[in-house]
Amino acid sequence: MDPTLSREHLEKLIAEEHAALAQLETLLVAEQSVLQKDELTAVEAASDARQRSMGELLRIQDERRALLRLHGFNDDKFGIEKILAWCDPESTLRRSWRECADVATRCRTLNERNSALVAARMQRVENLLQVIVGPSRHAGVYSATGRRDQAHSGGLLAAEA
Repeated sequence: MDPTLSREHLEKLIAEEHAALAQLETLLVAEQSVLQKDELTAVEAASDARQRSMGELLRIQDERRALLRLHGFNDDKFGIEKILAWCDPESTLRRSWRECADVATRCRTLNERNSALVAARMQRVENLLQVIVGPSRHAGVYSATGRRDQAHSGGLLAAEA
């Protein structure tokens, strides 16, 4: 097992992941704008682009995991640290790896914000439907065991502070 070849492979994967994450970040920012405008066709297109981007990230992740396992390292952040220590003793890739992690964190934040926006829109639509057709008779209520509880479905609970 040649550390130099492994370093080159890992460097290529980190560069690919960084580029894919940067593209995802751009897509998520654009998706937020589209979600705010309620343009259904544009939302679908943004969603498709996001899914393609996620597919590319999964491909890169699978390749990185295979590289880690090939060398006997765990496929987690500790495994990354160990392979970096083994094949990159000068720590030249660590900065690139940290930058990748920073972009991934920004992407997670953007995705959570977009998800919250979608959830709020769905709740708004649900509320409008309740005004038009009345409350659902088949509300999703579950018992303490996790099974659907039809006997108590749709009940209201009031509490005083």
